[in-house]
Amino acid sequence: MLSEKRIKQAEENVNDYLKEGLLRKSEFNENIYKILRRNAQESLETASFLYNNKKSNLWIIVASYYSMFYLANALLYKMGYKVGDKISHKVTADALIVFSRVKLTKSLIEYYEDIRDEALAKIKSDELIESLDYERKKRSLIQYNTPEEIKVSKTETSLKRAKEFMLQVRKLLES
Repeated sequence: MLSEKRIKQAEENVNDYLKEGLLRKSEFNENIYKILRRNAQESLETASFLYNNKKSNLWIIVASYYSMFYLANALLYKMGYKVGDKISHKVTADALIVFSRVKLTKSLIEYYEDIRDEALAKIKSDELIESLDYERKKRSLIQYNTPEEIKVSKTETSLKRAKEFMLQVRKLLES
């Protein structure tokens, strides 16, 4: 679950990003949106292929993360925001917290028809958003500082998180 401290930090960061031009309002361009969605799908398919064929654990984690990253950017873009080139992964993670938590919670309430308790949907939406942040940090750590035997145990979690993230964020994009 996202802590209040993390949410507050993301809000402060996003204000700074907007002032510094690292995140900006943008007019919608269907081609950019389609590219982000296509990149997300291709990254997830690549991660799944690598996992199913027992290939590179490193690249399963990296491709899983990138599927989430591209789709998060597609969501932000649809909401009118374009992430710049500098520290784009951190900007995306913070902006997702600030701009999509409420929408995601509402979407999950509708999705989980059996769940009438908004608190459960809020927890699930925070977990989903937080999974991008976890995977961002894990990708960096795994990519540069982790032995192969530890990578093996992390791949399945990365792929599951990416698939769940894709499922829920696609629903927001299609609403």
